Amino acid sequence: MLRLMPVGDSMTIGSAGEHTWRYRLWRHLCATYGGPFTLVGPRDALYDKTAEEPVSYAYAEPDFPRGHLAGWGEGWQHMAPVIGDAARRAKADVLLVALGLIDLGFYTDAGQTAENVRAFVAGARRTRPGVRMVMLPVIPNIRAAADDHFAAEVTTFNELLAKAVADLDEPRSPLLLASPPPTYDLHTDTYDGTHPNTTGEHKIAAAFADALHQGWDLGGPYAP
Repeated sequence: MLRLMPVGDSMTIGSAGEHTWRYRLWRHLCATYGGPFTLVGPRDALYDKTAEEPVSYAYAEPDFPRGHLAGWGEGWQHMAPVIGDAARRAKADVLLVALGLIDLGFYTDAGQTAENVRAFVAGARRTRPGVRMVMLPVIPNIRAAADDHFAAEVTTFNELLAKAVADLDEPRSPLLLASPPPTYDLHTDTYDGTHPNTTGEHKIAAAFADALHQGWDLGGPYAP
């Protein structure tokens, strides 16, 4: 069975009332992937904004595998120390990683964030030497649209992320850089300028799905 682990921040964990891109990708793979697969990870919650903490909710589709490694306000620097143990325990085959916005916004500059990317990859490979990884660059967000300095940091980090993927890719543990959704729009694909709404969820899921299909022939082209 193929075991995929979504790793990310608030856009990946999602909040109460959202489906999340994780769910959209699962539905897509159910229709296009020919073998058994599941989503795995040490956490299964959505974030409850009222309670200000992760809370486990039942999905309308009880078969949806809710496992992930994502947290509201968490970034590369939070995930790098824990990815090894999480990947080992979940026996993850593929990591689907969407991180960076929180790091650049609150914790580290582009160069420091890129170093945490490399630490993350090393940590994952220590416990899962053959693990594959798909990494999504930081996508459009309201802060980058309003703050030129932050926008420049995002651009620099995305360039450093692409370099890290190229440098660290190896046959035993291949890395893919997903293409940012080409039509992602802050006004139509988010509900607050950062977090995806329904169309945004589909576009992020499509970025991962198309990378899996084009890079490793897993699943098919994304169709909402």
